[in-house]
Amino acid sequence: MAAGTEVEIEVSKLKDHPSNPVYTTSLDSESFSTDAEDQQDYVVKYLEKELGSDLKSLKNVGDLLEKLREENNVLEGQVLTVSSSVPPKVSEALSTAADAGCSLVDLLQREQFISNMLNQGAQPWMDNLGQMLNQVDTIGRHMKYLRCLQRIEELSAAVQQCLMTSSVWEAIRAVDSMAVLDTGLNQSGCFHLQDFLQETLHFWHKIIKDRLASDFEKVLTQLQWPIVTPPTQSLTPTANHQEINSQLELLVTQLLALQTSDDLLSQRALASCVTSTQPVSSVAPPSKGPPLCLPIQIMLLPLSRRFRYHFYGNRQTNSLSKPEWYLTQVLMWMSNSSTFMEEKIQPILERAGVTTSARVELCRGLLSLVQEKVASDASRLLYDDMLFCHLVEEVLQFEKELRCNQSYPAVLPGLLHLLLEDAILQKWLTVEKKMAVEKMDSMLSAEGAWSSQYKDISDMDELKAPDCAETFMTLLQVITERYRTLPCPSAQLKFLGLQRELVDDFRIRLTQVMKEESRCPLGVRYCAILNAVNYIYTILGDWGDNVFFLQLQQSAVSLGEEMLLGGLGVMDVGRLASLEGSLFEGLLALLDRLKGDMMGRLLEWTMREIAEKAKPYCQDRWLSLPSQYDLSTMSLSSSACPMMLCVRDRLLNLHQVLSLSLFQLAWQGLAERLDNFLYQDC
Repeated sequence: MAAGTEVEIEVSKLKDHPSNPVYTTSLDSESFSTDAEDQQDYVVKYLEKELGSDLKSLKNVGDLLEKLREENNVLEGQVLTVSSSVPPKVSEALSTAADAGCSLVDLLQREQFISNMLNQGAQPWMDNLGQMLNQVDTIGRHMKYLRCLQRIEELSAAVQQCLMTSSVWEAIRAVDSMAVLDTGLNQSGCFHLQDFLQETLHFWHKIIKDRLASDFEKVLTQLQWPIVTPPTQSLTPTANHQEINSQLELLVTQLLALQTSDDLLSQRALASCVTSTQPVSSVAPPSKGPPLCLPIQIMLLPLSRRFRYHFYGNRQTNSLSKPEWYLTQVLMWMSNSSTFMEEKIQPILERAGVTTSARVELCRGLLSLVQEKVASDASRLLYDDMLFCHLVEEVLQFEKELRCNQSYPAVLPGLLHLLLEDAILQKWLTVEKKMAVEKMDSMLSAEGAWSSQYKDISDMDELKAPDCAETFMTLLQVITERYRTLPCPSAQLKFLGLQRELVDDFRIRLTQVMKEESRCPLGVRYCAILNAVNYIYTILGDWGDNVFFLQLQQSAVSLGEEMLLGGLGVMDVGRLASLEGSLFEGLLALLDRLKGDMMGRLLEWTMREIAEKAKPYCQDRWLSLPSQYDLSTMSLSSSACPMMLCVRDRLLNLHQVLSLSLFQLAWQGLAERLDNFLYQDC
């Protein structure tokens, strides 16, 4: 047993030795268990393999022990050999690494030393080179500056020489070259050079422009411009009309060639004016458009002088209460000048390659005078309701004539944008509401408020609308026509909101009057109120299908107008967006409810009277009456005659006082009530 135990110990050492080839495989060491049970199992299996189950083979234990000892000695020798050979190699590698580190430090020190030497030696060269490059750059910029200055001097001298020799075209080309050069210098920091160039450009441009303008005005005078009175006949050619026409075309073409520099100077002057001073009015066109062409600007000068002479200052013609004076005058100038512009100026513009309409350009120039005047007057009339309303009416009429009679393009601003300024628009809405309320008061209190003006004309009196209702809807229609042409959908929606408010106000007034007349529902006034409600309901229903109001409906949905869409759910807004509903739905529902209540009260009152007349008939005993087979002819019971006469009279009366649609509702409702009464209550 001692020998067996010793063998187990030796085998265990052999198994656990790290250099044992059986166990030093590429397998992970975790796959071999090292606990005591695994070792014992391994020893048992090993002994069974070597000794077997024969007890006689135990004599070989000594040989097995000796064999294991020899193998163990061999393995220990190998381990010692490997252990003794590893430290010298590691020491050699560490020594090599240390030598490499020392070499690297030495190289870094040498590199730093050489770099310092180069920096010390090359820095003066670099400094000198940098200074030389800066000097070269400065000299280059100076050269460019001097070349620009020389170019300006050359162009200035060329313009002077051309003007001395009357070579206007060459002078214009030189001025255009100055304008191009000025545009190129906009982004540079040479402010003094820019100022010098701009002053030079302005100087020569003014000289050329004044010379051409003077000659152009002389030619226009010979052609009897400006035309301030209606021409009695077509433009009559003069004796030297060919020469005048040639001069006119030459001057117009030269002025057009000067347009580039003129636009540049005008824009710069406008920018400096805006930054240095406050504008007279905050109202400005939404889009000013391109500047007027130079010939048209010169042609406008005499008309502008006349306009300012008559409609500014202390002249009697400058009256806040008479805006139609200057508006009509400008329209007359546009009309009187159209033939001249189309026959004389337009062909020249077309031959010069200008696509602008001469007549439209003249209208645009005259319109700028009117815009300035209207903006000034409107701000002064904010506290005078009557004069303000008159100005608005005249502006709307002017806009209508401008677009229709003068064919002024819709893409160009007229005067309506001036009415969209916040203070003016709010004043317009306030005055519109105030006057509408005053008219409602007067129309409801008028003597013939509840009678129809078409009562004697049967073909025109189907709705039997009383005068107050018809006047009210006419008032709303007039308001619509006033704001229909406004170029801003949000402003139009504000007026639509005002109209809805007025309709609701009028409905409330009708309800109040109806309550006063409800003691006699069969009276003429009560029926007139019912006709008024039905008339307004019908008109608003038609408006809901009108293209203009459908467009406003889409605008309200897209703009999310809270005043018109407030209180509506997502589904309701979706219905409006898909054009399934209308912006008048809420009002229509209220009017329909009022109409139903009034109709119900009228029929109830009528049935009371019929029921009273039907009492004798209700007291008849049907069983005591003779059989219908015993009668030769069918006839109305004598007791039912008063009831039927009452039905006849009331239907005739309702037919006379109610509109056709209301009468149909009335007789159908009365028939239903009469059926219930005869077969259930009687």
